[in-house]
Amino acid sequence: MKETIKFTGFTPEASAFYWELLFHNERPWFEEHKAQFVQLVKEPFEALARETCALTAEAYGEDMRLHVSRIYRDARRLFGRGPYKEHMWFSLHPVSWPEELSLWFEIGPGDYSYGVGVWGNPGQMEQWRKVLEADRAAAERLARRLKRQSRFRLGGEAYKRPKGDVGELLNPWYNKKSIFIECSHDFGGDVLKSELPQILTDGYRWLRPYGELLAKMFPEE
Repeated sequence: MKETIKFTGFTPEASAFYWELLFHNERPWFEEHKAQFVQLVKEPFEALARETCALTAEAYGEDMRLHVSRIYRDARRLFGRGPYKEHMWFSLHPVSWPEELSLWFEIGPGDYSYGVGVWGNPGQMEQWRKVLEADRAAAERLARRLKRQSRFRLGGEAYKRPKGDVGELLNPWYNKKSIFIECSHDFGGDVLKSELPQILTDGYRWLRPYGELLAKMFPEE
């Protein structure tokens, strides 16, 4: 029976591994350093994902669907890149949310980030604009809440030509090709701590109202 590994924090060597991979993204180098990848990145990352999933499910009071990325790129979609991803991520999907909407955590050679969001298509983002128009008071309340703190920020690529004008507060939310609320930092700090699963869970708890507003862009069938 395989021993369950507990998350104790990433190490600076995990960052160093990914920096090396950036410059040696080829099969011979990776095979030579695969044991390092497993020890420094894969095992702690999977432990972090499991523990965060369990804590967040408890905090949300519902089951979570967990997806953990693999390091291998799809061989059909390399587009001149190396065969290995220079980052890892996991996503959490509360069962009451649509599949397209997720909480996530991502780590790379020099930074890490986590948040909630949708990498939407044009049709979904059109629905999002309708949500903002219909639930303007709720959206403005959450926009002000976001502006009052410094941990999380609004992200997502904006349209070059705005889709409309709904006022200074909500225009950045309205004119997005995709939308997410995220916290990002240079590698270090919390990512080195064994408390990271709880830190992420506390963040996901704070982000829950944003996820529930975003979920409204997906009409129930």
